[in-house]
Amino acid sequence: MTDHSPPIALVTGAAKRIGRSVARRLVEEGWAIGLHYNRSRHEAESFAEELRALGARVAPLKADLSDYDETRRLVPACAEALGPPDCLVNNASIFERDSVRDFTAESWAAHQNTNLRAPVMLAQAFDKALPAGQDGNIINIIDQRVLRLTPTFFSYTLSKSALWTATRTMAQALAPRIRVNAIAPGPVLPNHYQTEADFAREWESTLLRHGAKPEEIADAVVFLLRARSVTGQMITLDGGEHLQ
Repeated sequence: MTDHSPPIALVTGAAKRIGRSVARRLVEEGWAIGLHYNRSRHEAESFAEELRALGARVAPLKADLSDYDETRRLVPACAEALGPPDCLVNNASIFERDSVRDFTAESWAAHQNTNLRAPVMLAQAFDKALPAGQDGNIINIIDQRVLRLTPTFFSYTLSKSALWTATRTMAQALAPRIRVNAIAPGPVLPNHYQTEADFAREWESTLLRHGAKPEEIADAVVFLLRARSVTGQMITLDGGEHLQ
């Protein structure tokens, strides 16, 4: 991490859900935030004002991560608005149901482009933008599904499994200057396929009878930023769901 104050984090998908909690926690830790969003402009701008009221430097940054050119421009846009980022949190993803029997070229490409190509492209750009002599961190938000495989959400699971492989290979390639780690959430918030009752059943079915709260994911991000000997690792926060 750099010695300049404050350090800068680019968090993708930061307007809502887990990304919002991560961005807020990093602000509490003294970070400036490149607050990426795609369609959630109103939420991003109002959240940015909230964080500025806390004294933070915040730049809302729009990019469609399924689009190659928009993805390529995101890290330079963050660097122009705030300075080169010291930390990249690849949180944004899409999550749509398909299977080996019914996936389409469109569903395959959508998941691979947003959930795999974009994080790797952003990591490449992050490495190029990081000033000489500075250390950096990349944290990929993955999913406990990569450890507990099922045939559902086929394209999604393959994209996240490949990102877990990329996490380890990038950790090898970018060391010693950049550490690359991952977090694998289980049930945190209801997804768009679940009712509140569905989510409660999943939450209570884990080994610990609960999943993680968004704030716990943010805690894990802070831990990985501080744990200078950790790279190529994935912390699973799922109440033990991956063991079932």
